[in-house]
Amino acid sequence: MLKDEFKSLLLLSILIFSQSVNGNIVKEAVSAKEINQSIEEVDFSTDVLNVSEQHLSPSFWISNITEKPQIIMTPQKIHEFNQNLFDNNPHVMDPLTLPSSFSKQELLSQLSSISIAAKSERFYFDGHKLNQHDYQKYFSLLNKIAIKETNQVKFALVLKRSILRTFPTYDAVYSEGKDKDLDRFQESGVFPGEAIAVLHYSVDKEWAFVRSYNYLAWMPTKDFAIGNKSEIANFKKQKDFIVVTGAKIFTSFVPNMPKSSNIQLDMGTKLPLVKRTQYSHQINGQNPYTSFVVQLPTKNSQNKLEFVAALIPRTQDVHRGYLAYTKQNLIEQSFKFLGERYGWGHSYNGRDCTGFIGEIYKSFGLLMPRNSGQQGRSRYGINFRFDSNMEGSSKLKFLKSMQIGDLIYISGHVMMFLGTDEGRAFIIHDVKDFSYLNENGELYKGTLNGVSVTPLLPLFSNSGMGYIDEIYNVKRIQMAN
Repeated sequence: MLKDEFKSLLLLSILIFSQSVNGNIVKEAVSAKEINQSIEEVDFSTDVLNVSEQHLSPSFWISNITEKPQIIMTPQKIHEFNQNLFDNNPHVMDPLTLPSSFSKQELLSQLSSISIAAKSERFYFDGHKLNQHDYQKYFSLLNKIAIKETNQVKFALVLKRSILRTFPTYDAVYSEGKDKDLDRFQESGVFPGEAIAVLHYSVDKEWAFVRSYNYLAWMPTKDFAIGNKSEIANFKKQKDFIVVTGAKIFTSFVPNMPKSSNIQLDMGTKLPLVKRTQYSHQINGQNPYTSFVVQLPTKNSQNKLEFVAALIPRTQDVHRGYLAYTKQNLIEQSFKFLGERYGWGHSYNGRDCTGFIGEIYKSFGLLMPRNSGQQGRSRYGINFRFDSNMEGSSKLKFLKSMQIGDLIYISGHVMMFLGTDEGRAFIIHDVKDFSYLNENGELYKGTLNGVSVTPLLPLFSNSGMGYIDEIYNVKRIQMAN
């Protein structure tokens, strides 16, 4: 944007520039082509192979789409797609459909599916390796002694962006010799307005063992409010709602009301709109006519769920109802995260590769499993699976037929196909590292550590294999025939 403004100002200044020659005013005009050439002298360089500055603009990729915007899936088809996931995919479910109670054995089984000692060695930041005594400290927090023969399930709404953890602790642990960005106790994230089932509490009651729509882990109790199941279901079923379509937006600031003031809402967050008959010409000391008025879940003085009217300025990047699911919108949404720092398990107020993909598709109303392996190996959508013995040449032939938005899976990673330029396939993904063979045939290793645009084929994974060799599935998010 700044470059475009600079170009306009430069063009204007050149066109009005004049000089006196023998008492006459001579206007000098310079072509737009010459101006562009001058502007392009502004340095852009990168160690990311085959990437130029134009590749970092969504308009470049959208301009390569020859057809007019076409709906890939209607809202009804998207609803059917999600329902099929709930019915058939073990990694996705509606928490409100859980039974009202779990037996002792059932709850212990769920706890042991997530809160277990890692198979690989783990280390604290100072290098101390976790031992049996360290793990016992975390196991003691699980409060298994409080589990009864029958355990009531409670239901809640998430109030603010929060974390899901392996154990009920903020302690961070890492793999040996690995980047300290990756806290291995961090599992995932949850967002305002999401329904969760509350299954159990830690010893200090500061954490709860919860089930979200695509994950099971420990969450801080301060970040959710217990409510009536039918009340929560009614909140989720409202048909008049806004969806956050920006990377992050915020509710309006309200003095002395922290529970509704300046609350961060991430892409894909959905909040019902308050009916116009239910509010007057001022909310929290502000006239609401320039804003969307949403129902924001909060806690009352008894720590129970209640809803307050919150304002979201109309200038914020939101959409009334879900975005139309088109190739153009897929590109627009993905580029809104460009440059955001990589955040393992939604840490650093960011997201990782699957969080990045999941939030893009949530803005269309589409849900997915949490982890890349769960996504890539699941049957939903249209899948183009590659046999481990398939030659690279056969994969290359298929890759030429990929469509914008296709999801490309390698071990532990997912990427989204953007299109081609000069015969090269380009992707956008949230990624830590990258490597490729340089002109001397040596493996160059670099750092991305954020949402990045890269070519697909020259890159190598951390295993030392080329991406092309590691691809095991390409998934198209559409209803399978």
